[in-house]
Amino acid sequence: MVKLYDLTQDLSIHTPPWPSYMPLQLQYFKRISGAHMGQGANGQIVKTSMHVGTHIDGEKHFDAKGRTIGEVPLEEFCGEGVVVDISDDVEDFSLYSPEMLESKADIREGDILIINTGYHRYAWDQPESDELRYMVKHPGPNPDFHKWALEMDFKWIGVDCGSADHPMNTILRDWHPGLFEKAEAKLKEDYGKSWDEMFPYEEYYQVMHLDLFPEGLIHAENLGGEINELNNQRSWIGLFPWKGIEMESSICRIAAFEF
Repeated sequence: MVKLYDLTQDLSIHTPPWPSYMPLQLQYFKRISGAHMGQGANGQIVKTSMHVGTHIDGEKHFDAKGRTIGEVPLEEFCGEGVVVDISDDVEDFSLYSPEMLESKADIREGDILIINTGYHRYAWDQPESDELRYMVKHPGPNPDFHKWALEMDFKWIGVDCGSADHPMNTILRDWHPGLFEKAEAKLKEDYGKSWDEMFPYEEYYQVMHLDLFPEGLIHAENLGGEINELNNQRSWIGLFPWKGIEMESSICRIAAFEF
């Protein structure tokens, strides 16, 4: 019997979108008892950006010539993969490397790669909820990571935090200058380099988006659910987005099936 794991974060009007994006808005337009335009059934209207809760960033999100979500065959969202647990090796603003991940699990070319940083425990629906930490302080990839990801020809990458990029390689660096000072101090302590020495702005600004999406390597963000149940295990993974022909990204459900 196949065991199923749900790797999806709860979705609610309280789910924080990526900073500056529209949150989920949900309302009833009719009720079973009768209200507004009808009666006899519950009916709802949803208005949202696609960067709320567990979602897949599509090629079109950062590449004008890229495919929309609905243009990608479902087969590209499904396949063998591995959840790699690095939660004991990272903390606020940490960097993770290919070597760190490869030391934890059996990672193969063409895999779906899901990275468990442990920061899903700070998501809005968890007892340790900390939105600032979840979105702005989470770990991110080192300078070699995006090149390795392309060499490995991953189907897609998933992360259990706000972004597949390090938050200080996004606009959050400018929006939170005080936190950037702390991130840079940590980098100097750990690596002896300033942020711009290790991550030149023109080369590393949102590199996981800008360099990988034109190559067809996209990623899902804000994973959670039962992710800890699959730490360092291989499984069959499926990502199920809306089949939106015009959509640049999509809220989705992600599940893993134990071999």
